[in-house]
Amino acid sequence: MMRQFPAVLLAGAAMAAAGAVSFAQPAPPPSSLPPSVAAASRLMSTPGYLPQGAAPDSLLLNPPPPAPGSAAEARDIAAAEAALALHGTPRWALATQDALLSPATATATFSCAAGFKIDAVSTPKLNALLMRSASDLGRSTGRTKQKYMRRRPFIVNGKPMCTPEQDAVLRHDGSYPSGHSALGYGWGLILAEAIPDRTAQLVARGRAFGDSRRVCNVHWLSDVEEGRIVAAAVVARMNAEPAFQADLAAARAEAAALKGRNPGAECNTEAATLAQ
Repeated sequence: MMRQFPAVLLAGAAMAAAGAVSFAQPAPPPSSLPPSVAAASRLMSTPGYLPQGAAPDSLLLNPPPPAPGSAAEARDIAAAEAALALHGTPRWALATQDALLSPATATATFSCAAGFKIDAVSTPKLNALLMRSASDLGRSTGRTKQKYMRRRPFIVNGKPMCTPEQDAVLRHDGSYPSGHSALGYGWGLILAEAIPDRTAQLVARGRAFGDSRRVCNVHWLSDVEEGRIVAAAVVARMNAEPAFQADLAAARAEAAALKGRNPGAECNTEAATLAQ
C-alpha cells in the first residue's frame, strides 16, 4: 500500500485502495486505470518540497466526519442535493474540467484568476512551483481518508457524477476530506503569494476548484471544507522550506513581468459561470 498517496485526487485512488477498506468489489489493478486517473498519477509523482515525515498530520487537523443523523450530515445532504440540480449546466461542465488533473493542463485552471496564461511554456517558473507542490498537497489528506473511509455521495444517492469512467476507482477511495480541494485551495494560496495583487481572485478560484468536487457528486461539502484546512497547514509548513522560498521568489519575479496580459476571452465565461 502506498501510504498517504493522493487517492482523492483521482490519481492515487486506485493505488491507495489496494490496501484500504473496500466498499464493494476489489480495487482495479493499476493497468486498468482510466487515462484520466493515470494522468493525475503522473501529476502526483513529482517529488515535493516537504521532507519525509514533515507534512502536517491531517488527523490532528480534521475532526471525525459528520455523524449519521446529525445536523452536520443533514447539511452535507442538502448541499449534495443542491449540486445535483447543476447537472448539465455550465457549472457542471467547469467541474468536469476541474476534475481532470493532467500535468499538461492542470495549472492552466488558474490562468483567468491570475490575469495571464499559466502553463509550462508561458510561465515555466510558476508552473514548476505548482507542479512540485502538487504531491505535498495531494498526499496531505491521506491519513484522515484512510481512517474513516467515508462513502462518497454518488455511492449513497445513486446519482451520476461528472467523471463516470472513474467510478470503479473512486468507490474504493475515502471521501473525507477532499484531496482535490486540498490541492486546489493550496494552489490558490501559493499563487496568491506569487501574485499578491490577485490574491482574492486566486483564493476564490482555489475554493471553487474544490467545490467542483461537490458539484461533481463525488464529495460532500464537509469533505471540501476540511480539505481547505489541511491545505492551509501544508502551505504554511512549505513556506519554511528554503527550496520553496527560492522557487516562490523566481515565480513572483516571472509573474511581475506578465502583469496586464489578457489570459483569454474564455475568462468572461468562467467568471459568469462561477458567479452563478
